[in-house]
Amino acid sequence: MSSKPILIVAGEPNSIFLEIFFKSIKFNNYKNPLIIIVSKKLLLKQMKSLGFNYKINIVDKDYINLDDLNNKKINVIDVKYNFQKTFDKISKKSNIYIKKSFQIALKILKKKEYSKLVNGPISKKKFLQGKYFGITEYLAKKVKKDNIAMLIYNKELSVSPITTHIPLKDVHKQITKIKIINQVMLIKNFYKQIFNKTPRIAITGLNPHCESNYKTSEEERIIKPAIKSLIKNKYNVYGPFAADTIFMNEQIKKFDVIIGMYHDQVLTPVKTLFGFNAINITLGLPFIRISPDHGPNTTMLGKNLSNPTSLIQALKFLDK
Repeated sequence: MSSKPILIVAGEPNSIFLEIFFKSIKFNNYKNPLIIIVSKKLLLKQMKSLGFNYKINIVDKDYINLDDLNNKKINVIDVKYNFQKTFDKISKKSNIYIKKSFQIALKILKKKEYSKLVNGPISKKKFLQGKYFGITEYLAKKVKKDNIAMLIYNKELSVSPITTHIPLKDVHKQITKIKIINQVMLIKNFYKQIFNKTPRIAITGLNPHCESNYKTSEEERIIKPAIKSLIKNKYNVYGPFAADTIFMNEQIKKFDVIIGMYHDQVLTPVKTLFGFNAINITLGLPFIRISPDHGPNTTMLGKNLSNPTSLIQALKFLDK
């Protein structure tokens, strides 16, 4: 990755993101200039309330002079947002503001000098309103990409769910042989491009202990054939493994990535292992997109107690 500005969409205005952003830049000197797309008024109000003191540099979204950018000030692309309370409940009134923020970011990312995006959390219920499973799918639709994957990255062990934010009752309907194969290909290409290594990939089953009481289980019909096809084509994959043992110490040391069949099957153990020291990377987009691995966390809003580790790790990852 070459040295290029890192675009940051602040996302939901009533989330902990600006707090962790202020904490993330306090003691870290990033080489790449950071540009945050946010309401200047909101940023200044929350900054004052939380006790931080940074200078602001307003950036023209239509003409960004790269030579003038550094991190001595917070580089802000101002997006208008009308609000009364500095910290408020999440509602639909921020939807237009969030949509505009992403539109600005995507327009900038089309230019060749930009390839890195970090976004703060949004409310799936209020912003996406059931139209998309998550921001991963929202961004994929906007850039017209179908083959994407979520990778929760940690240098010791990463995980990737085949299905993301869908009800458990629908998971088995969304698992296909081609989806598993495509996901492995995306992960391998990412590791080769970024780290110049071929990842060792474990794949879990769907059912407990990779077995069920019927003959046409997902393991037999879908998962095992996908693994056999990948091995035949020289991919470094193994499985299927039972999800209740794959995360034991002697197992995880053998792999770089564990692919699971659904969200909590792999995200629960990786968060237990690494806490906030993991970042959510979307594979398959025409740019590198990372989201800190946390939600809006409204229970912590305005309390100045939130942990910035995930955002720090995201910015460090891109700061190359």
